[in-house]
Amino acid sequence: MQARSHHNGTEVMILASASPRRRELLALITPEFRVVASGADETCEIEDPREMVRFLAEKKAHSVARDYPDETVIGADTVVEAGGEVFGKPAGPDDARRMLASLSGRAHFVHTGVCVVREGRSISKTFTTKVFFRPLGQGETEAYLAEENVMDKAGAYAIQGPAAKFVTGIEGCFFNVVGLPVSGLYGMLGELGAI
Repeated sequence: MQARSHHNGTEVMILASASPRRRELLALITPEFRVVASGADETCEIEDPREMVRFLAEKKAHSVARDYPDETVIGADTVVEAGGEVFGKPAGPDDARRMLASLSGRAHFVHTGVCVVREGRSISKTFTTKVFFRPLGQGETEAYLAEENVMDKAGAYAIQGPAAKFVTGIEGCFFNVVGLPVSGLYGMLGELGAI
């Protein structure tokens, strides 16, 4: 059994994700956390994107929590849904072009599932943000793909990067689109007594 780590009375949490964006966002809630990337199998037969991300967040959090039963573990998973299609990370440049063409000139949804495991209890929720893109010309798409590495980003874009110029508006949590709904997660941690 691992002893729970405290620093100045603050519990050290574990982020079950290697995403640098999630690390930056969790640091807005607590400076005291460690990253233990989940090796959980991410295959999933669930078609509903809101259920899918919640299920995958639970899978990631619980797989890490098994090794750290005395710690608070946070798992998350994000997908983009456009026109009934679900986009994870692109398989390659052509897949990224296809995704951006689907997002061009219309609204899409970003769903992030979050699961927090603490002291044998867990909470999981899905947070959704609606994002509006202006129409993209082919030259703009190519310039963007040359400028930004999109292969590790659901939907082939990062709202906080150069793709900001394509976004005409959002409804919901901005940070959810980046990869972690900060306010929502803060509420979940409070519910479990972790903060």
